[in-house]
Amino acid sequence: MCFSATANFVGSGVLGAVGVVTLTKVRHRRELLFAALPALFAIHQFIEGFVWLGFDGILSSAVAHDMGAAFMLYAQGLLPLLLPLSVLLFEPNAKSRRQMLPFVVLGAGTTLYILWALTAFPLQLYVRANSIVYINQATNNTAVAILYVIATCGSLFFSKIKMMVVFGAANLAIVLIVMAIKRYAFTSLWCAYAAVASVIILAYFWTSKEQRPFRYA
Repeated sequence: MCFSATANFVGSGVLGAVGVVTLTKVRHRRELLFAALPALFAIHQFIEGFVWLGFDGILSSAVAHDMGAAFMLYAQGLLPLLLPLSVLLFEPNAKSRRQMLPFVVLGAGTTLYILWALTAFPLQLYVRANSIVYINQATNNTAVAILYVIATCGSLFFSKIKMMVVFGAANLAIVLIVMAIKRYAFTSLWCAYAAVASVIILAYFWTSKEQRPFRYA
């Protein structure tokens, strides 16, 4: 994924299938947002395919820029809130849900700041070493990156559900690898590999039908 339009569209199709199967395994409305993550990642990768088509000259640069803005809206603007919120909703009891609240609050604050930044500062897009680089001068700094990682990965480590901890560990490993190898293309690469890691979500829903739905005390 994220190395060409074809790779994005094929990857999106595979993830879309994973997302549909995952959603068929939902047994309670509280599970819905977390179960929807693979499908949302599929849509996200599909959007980036149009950014590549713009760089390839098949679509206009204006379309590529608009699709890039839509990609950033989800990757940076919405995901820091959606991920911890999905974990909070899924947690089986009130005590574990309270432990998720700080991550949801942090995610909400990060989301509000990034949404402001995405509207207040121009988006720069270019290709470097077969990866798309997304630059917003107000979000392209270490402090925002740290808050982003805590918001998107932190709640997973405190979950009472073992497979969520595994998903969190996979995503944190991906973050560290991307930061070490291709930090300049972090937004594109992390979202692509996090999408691949969302197969873990399908594995959990597929194998946990005896434990779900929780009583949600």
